[in-house]
Amino acid sequence: VKLVESGGGSVESGGSLTLSCEVSGYTTRPDTSNTYCMGWFRQPPGGWRVGVAVIDSYGTKNYADSVKGRFSLSQDNSKNTVYLLYLQMNSLKPEDTAIYYCAADFAFYGNCINYYGMDFWGKGTQVTISS
Repeated sequence: VKLVESGGGSVESGGSLTLSCEVSGYTTRPDTSNTYCMGWFRQPPGGWRVGVAVIDSYGTKNYADSVKGRFSLSQDNSKNTVYLLYLQMNSLKPEDTAIYYCAADFAFYGNCINYYGMDFWGKGTQVTISS
């Protein structure tokens, strides 16, 4: 399984960015499984990696309190071999500066926003917000 993030960059406070994650190489399409969790995590400079927004096999989305109302997770499962996961980030703040990682686990049941043992990770994309 391969996860590739894109869409990071530098914007001013109050701006917006959309991150994309392309998931490929799976044997079973994620949306046909009832045990998966996928989403976005971030690691700020000098900080720990934390969950930002995830979606589980029931379609339930969970967000970190710090991004609720500003970030929105969506998915595109229209293609058989590639699954796309997006993170729309609005009203960005300097504290949103971090490396953002896409992650997936196809044997996980429930909310994985606090689970850091996800099976698959992307290499990350840098998001920098200036004040």
